[in-house]
Amino acid sequence: MDRLPKTHGDDGQPPFWKLRRNRIAFLSFLGFINVYMLRVNLSVGIVAMTVSTDTQTSEFQWSSKLRGTVLSSFFYGYIITQLLGGVLGCKFGGVKLIGYGVLSTAIFTTLTPVAARYSVYLVIALRIFEGVFEGVVIPAMYVVWSKWAPPNESTRLASFTISGNFVGMVIGYPMCGWLAEHYGWPFTFYVPGVLAIIWCSIWLTTVAETPGDDKSITKEELKYIVDSIGSTDNKKSSVMSYPWKNIFTSMPVWAISCALFCENWGFYTLLTQLPTFMHDVLKFDIGKGSLLSALPYAIMAVGLQFTGFFVDWLRKTNIFTTTQVRKICTCGAFLTQSICMFSAGNCETGFGSVICLTLMAGLGSFSMAGFFVNPLDIAPQYASIILGIANTVGTIPGIVSPLLTGIIVQHQSAEEWRWVFIIASGLYVFGGLFYGIFGSGKLQHWAETKTEKKNHHDDKPLI
Repeated sequence: MDRLPKTHGDDGQPPFWKLRRNRIAFLSFLGFINVYMLRVNLSVGIVAMTVSTDTQTSEFQWSSKLRGTVLSSFFYGYIITQLLGGVLGCKFGGVKLIGYGVLSTAIFTTLTPVAARYSVYLVIALRIFEGVFEGVVIPAMYVVWSKWAPPNESTRLASFTISGNFVGMVIGYPMCGWLAEHYGWPFTFYVPGVLAIIWCSIWLTTVAETPGDDKSITKEELKYIVDSIGSTDNKKSSVMSYPWKNIFTSMPVWAISCALFCENWGFYTLLTQLPTFMHDVLKFDIGKGSLLSALPYAIMAVGLQFTGFFVDWLRKTNIFTTTQVRKICTCGAFLTQSICMFSAGNCETGFGSVICLTLMAGLGSFSMAGFFVNPLDIAPQYASIILGIANTVGTIPGIVSPLLTGIIVQHQSAEEWRWVFIIASGLYVFGGLFYGIFGSGKLQHWAETKTEKKNHHDDKPLI
């Protein structure tokens, strides 16, 4: 099925702001703000820790390659638990997995300053552990939305949640830059860590695994969700019962994985290297550089609010099929992002580079409303597993990109940085082409429930 079934509206439901699924979306949005502040703090903090200025001598003398190793170390742990997070989420539910995953990451973050003054290798170890525990969070969120999101709202709810990533960077970059300038680099770790711990306590005590478990949900909303997506009870099945062969041989699954790899190459290049690029090439101080580093993600966060509603509207009108909508968003965004990334590396002025990178990030909001929500289309009950596979592949750029940048950028020259942007630009083109050929928005045959299979059989004409 590639078009949404007609619905009869949601008459009788509480107002928009009282719906439990919208409140969960808001809490998960805040959660992802915290998650990404726990990531960007090191990207900003490492500049304050290792780069001397006219007024301050750096505390650590780490080489460019060592800084690249430190920045990429998070992803060594992160890549390990992507698929595991998807499987555990399917088996036990996503809410607790998210809460305890973020809590562990926050605690390790607050210990980073002590670790740094003891040994850089201890910092690397802590970041690996942070990656291990945070790795379960995004796959687990797909479990939450597979239970809570009606199909005609899946893009809106998932996009709003995802936009928290970028709001986290919008807040995190300037906040950490300000903290580093006024209170010292250790506070770039203390403050985000404490804020995340507070969020975890709220999330774990107020969010239920399924609508049926929620004591505050209205009967009208519960009925609407169950009528839309079927029973939301946790069905604990054996890992061996999952259609592993079908999942791993599905080209739509690999199209999502390829798209996430290519998007993340550009995304992680900016996430880990943008403050350094601002300092090396554009000659911005840490405060101004951190503020401007946040600008592309501000545009992306705002864009996701509109694209989520727009894409769900397109799907509900049945003007385009779900497949066509996902491909238009993903492929169109990738090709234009490629142009922006290439232009950013070849601009003669800092202002031009910032404009190009900002446009690139804004266009990314369309791709995220395309391929990133796609697992909920092709196999909703296995969406967390598919996302786990895709995010495993998509984490490789987080490991390789900082290391490659550290190798390429030896003398902090504009020419060296130009090659960093050219590589990312080429991958955007490849990702758009691959997804355009193999992507799909259809429910896959191996993901059909018994009821859906029966309905498909009943729809066949009698002979």
